Amino acid sequence: MADEQLIIESLSPIERKTIPVLSEDSQTVGEVTKKSDQDKTTTLRAIEYLKTKELVETDTKEKKVIDLGILGVNYLKKQLPERALLDKLSEKKSILIGEIKNVCNLNDNEAKIALGTLKRKALIEIKQGKIHLSAKSSEIAKKMLEELFLEKLPIDLEALEPQDKLAFQNLKSRKEIIQIVDEKKISVKLTELGKKISKKNLDSNLIEQLTPKMIKQSAWKGKKFRRYDITSPVPRVYGGKRHFTNQAIDHAKSIWLEMGFKEMTGNLVETGFWVFDTLFTAQDHPVREMQDTFYIEGLTGKLPEKCKNKEECVIFKTKQSHEGGVDGSKGWQAEWNEEDAKRVLLRTHTTCLSARKLRELRDTKEFPAKYFAIGKCFRNETVDWSHGFEFNQTEGIVVDENANFRQLIGYLTQFFKKMGYEKIRIRPAYFAYTEPSLEMDVFHPVHKKWVELGAAGMFRPEVTIPMFGKHIPVLAWGPGFDRIMTQFFGINDLRELYKNDITKLREMKSWRE
Repeated sequence: MADEQLIIESLSPIERKTIPVLSEDSQTVGEVTKKSDQDKTTTLRAIEYLKTKELVETDTKEKKVIDLGILGVNYLKKQLPERALLDKLSEKKSILIGEIKNVCNLNDNEAKIALGTLKRKALIEIKQGKIHLSAKSSEIAKKMLEELFLEKLPIDLEALEPQDKLAFQNLKSRKEIIQIVDEKKISVKLTELGKKISKKNLDSNLIEQLTPKMIKQSAWKGKKFRRYDITSPVPRVYGGKRHFTNQAIDHAKSIWLEMGFKEMTGNLVETGFWVFDTLFTAQDHPVREMQDTFYIEGLTGKLPEKCKNKEECVIFKTKQSHEGGVDGSKGWQAEWNEEDAKRVLLRTHTTCLSARKLRELRDTKEFPAKYFAIGKCFRNETVDWSHGFEFNQTEGIVVDENANFRQLIGYLTQFFKKMGYEKIRIRPAYFAYTEPSLEMDVFHPVHKKWVELGAAGMFRPEVTIPMFGKHIPVLAWGPGFDRIMTQFFGINDLRELYKNDITKLREMKSWRE
């Protein structure tokens, strides 16, 4: 008895209004809604509350229902295209095929459908480019199966009669006339406990909420509050939050800043000079071809102004490093084309930001210096689970005459550790603009293979001498950031990063602080 009283004291106003109209016999939600004089949403909410308290049982049956589509609603109000053509033919007896649209006020698609449907039903004949009526007056006056079918909708898919099935098949192939929707039919009835509660006196003057006015006037004194069940499940609330990729980028930026780096930024559109030439990438290298790079047609970029002193001219020194080498190297032993360097493209890596920063540091002489960047890059890649034509890269350089390769490994190890990677594989590699060079890999537990996270190394003299006039050690790296962030979020396919599935976005965990 005590438990029943506690339940009564916990009933909300909509539950108190709903439970008296229920019985031990099943009723549909529509019937309960009508009897309780509430809207359907309120009734469903009340039933769910009562179900949590084990006062009612529900039964849900799903069925497929055929209903009118957007065009179906319009055709039901007006007429089907075939009816429009048939009525006009009953007036004019014949119409030129090319005049169907104008005479019947139909679009191209409707005119084709009307013509094909009437021909299939043997109600017309086509002779010498004209449509002639062959139907009898009784056939014209009689409604077609499709017209009768539209008037019956909505109707259960499983309840179709033979003539309805034929009309359904004819209309199903036509866009937006009919649609199949999933419909749920919910029935509800009282449990044994619910029957007992429904017989009790449910009239109550319980206070639902405590307001500032009640507190100020002490109106709550001597009153009884409704009991709240704080253990009952409630709808999940999804608060606003930044996209998880932006959360990861913000976290990575905070790591570099904590490690004493400054951020560098730049344009997504750049010239081949800064993307390739300053980084000692040969002009006949395959990476510079259309197969790998997105060039922008019709645009020609500008190169840095030429200096009077060739030793200080980055264009001259870059040309020299390519054609004959610097500091004892042989270069690429090929003519360097200035026009090729002016070609405009979407940057294929963020290392072009490092190249520009080195040239800037030559003038400011603000080094030792440490800089980082995180930004978009674009490559003409075949999209799969580990590649995309658009991706984020995190860039970094350390300019210091005392910099060494051990420091490079130390910076990278620390960064990846803070990003959640306790163990990475570091192996030797080759790149045109760094020596020595390395690549970092992590073993993928799902795809069962080593996945490259990024590349790094120390810039070659062919890169640094055109910038500074002499060789200064520069540590450099440019890992693919999209691959780095996937481990934390449990993503096994890079294509999932930007699908914008609202359900996944809501459920995706936030990056740890």
